[in-house]
Amino acid sequence: MKTLNLSPLDPEFVQNPYAAYAQARLDGPVLYWKDYGMLAAFDAATVQSVLRDRRFGREVPADQRQPVPAHLADFDAVDRHSMLELEPPSHTRLRGLVLRAFTSRRIASLAPDIASIAAELLAAIPQGSFDLIPTFCTQLPVRIIARLLGVPEDMWPDLLRWSNAMVAIYQAGRTRAVEDAANAAAADFSAFLRGYVEVRRKDPRDDLITQLIAAEEDGEKLSTDALIGTCILLLNAGHEATVHALGNGVACLLTHQVPRDLLGPDTIAATVEEILRFDPPLHVFERFAYEDVDLNGVTVEKGQKIALVLGAAGRDPALYPDPDCFDPTRPMKPHAAFGGGLHFCVGAPLARLEMQIGLRALFDHAPQLRLTEPPRYANSYHFHKLERLMVEI
Repeated sequence: MKTLNLSPLDPEFVQNPYAAYAQARLDGPVLYWKDYGMLAAFDAATVQSVLRDRRFGREVPADQRQPVPAHLADFDAVDRHSMLELEPPSHTRLRGLVLRAFTSRRIASLAPDIASIAAELLAAIPQGSFDLIPTFCTQLPVRIIARLLGVPEDMWPDLLRWSNAMVAIYQAGRTRAVEDAANAAAADFSAFLRGYVEVRRKDPRDDLITQLIAAEEDGEKLSTDALIGTCILLLNAGHEATVHALGNGVACLLTHQVPRDLLGPDTIAATVEEILRFDPPLHVFERFAYEDVDLNGVTVEKGQKIALVLGAAGRDPALYPDPDCFDPTRPMKPHAAFGGGLHFCVGAPLARLEMQIGLRALFDHAPQLRLTEPPRYANSYHFHKLERLMVEI
């Protein structure tokens, strides 16, 4: 098995990881990524297979669990209840409760809200060159997920600040300062939600928090801590990826000068899927092996971690002919941008709807939108997101 020596903080890699992925697929496709100290899979077949293989999971094996440092106690109190880090039966119970709110009918009913918020944001777009990320891409998904959860929408700056601080802990090159900020954000976020849950107990509404409270009271034994952890996960995951998928998508459409007819009502869905394949916002998702598993001649030993490089899987020529060509007209095939298996993103339908409505609204409002500087990606791997997106109408 070959070793990959590649820093996720290398500036050239940050700006274009896809060239390195192509070489890794040729060398592997399963390699030992020295900088991460774990195996990594770069091809679509292995990534898709491991995502669905019950011999792999997210939950840390019992013999690898370490005492939580005191400075991360508040973060751990949230993280330990995250269904993203759990396996059945705990994961099954939590996911089942959440899916009661993420029905196709409920998601579809949010379309007018998405359109309304998009119109409000676009009406306030400034003249001249401006950064589209905070102006449009960030606010649209965070305000929608706030409405879905039922928390006050005007709190979105606080929700965004807490979320950004917590999510930063998963990026390469994390420091003690990043950990301290994530822990403080987890404490503040939890304190707000604990009080808000009590408000919703007395004044139930048609929102996700109320539904989770009802499930708890119906005997499903969802503790308040688990409810808080679930709400924080949904808000963090429910907007973080969509913010950057929107930003990456706009940059992609402008860079490749995509014809506007590919943003029409009959074509926008395919265009969004091609964006997610071509330049997804999340590039790595990790799994533990719960027993020895052979992957094309490479043995993943019990307890070992493997990185599934979602960004590389989307550019695999074995599945996508001419994968480095952005082509919304290509026949749609499944991609791994939202993961797969038990941990497939529960918010995927909402993210797709937000992208479809948001992108159409943006280019209907500003058909002559253009870049005023080349897009530049942030040093935030394994998230692949733009540092800023300077445009003008």
